[in-house]
Amino acid sequence: MAAMDRDRFLALALKNPVNVAIIDELASLALPDALLVSGCLVQTAWNVLTGRAVDHGIADYDVFYFDPDTSWEAEDAVIRMLQARLGHLGVKIEIRNQARVHLWYPGKHGLPYPPLTCSTDGIDRFLTQNTQVGVRRAGGGFEVYAPHGFDDIAGLVARPNPGTNFSAASYTAKAARWKALWPELTVIAAE
Repeated sequence: MAAMDRDRFLALALKNPVNVAIIDELASLALPDALLVSGCLVQTAWNVLTGRAVDHGIADYDVFYFDPDTSWEAEDAVIRMLQARLGHLGVKIEIRNQARVHLWYPGKHGLPYPPLTCSTDGIDRFLTQNTQVGVRRAGGGFEVYAPHGFDDIAGLVARPNPGTNFSAASYTAKAARWKALWPELTVIAAE
């Protein structure tokens, strides 16, 4: 396994033009605390590392932002605006205001969810450590959030994040989907 640092990860993730287009649009809109997050970044890296098309297996592109206005109307306006501006990309983009996740998560998933204070709090709660990443434009370059680094991404490893709200069943289903798409993937079992 070749070592992967922030710059190598970015070089791989940005090979997907959809990732670049979304990151650039988020910067131009100046949405508060906005990041492109999770699987679309990691799976692009996996695809480049394994010689697949950059968009192989990517189900959607997740955008997090953090706006203290927790009304559904405010989030819906952002969702509609981004879909109108990015619809030409022809991909599914999931946009979520992390300030309001605690309002709908328990009803949807049957688990409690505390209020968050920023977008990276949402990243910290992902089911898998390898997808705990986010990228945004900052200054003249990019800011990357990756609390667990890049070793699992480089090594094609799916590792559970057994923190709060962890669901072994959800992790197992997600890992099985990934394993079918990337047979090289090593799946660490949930305990």
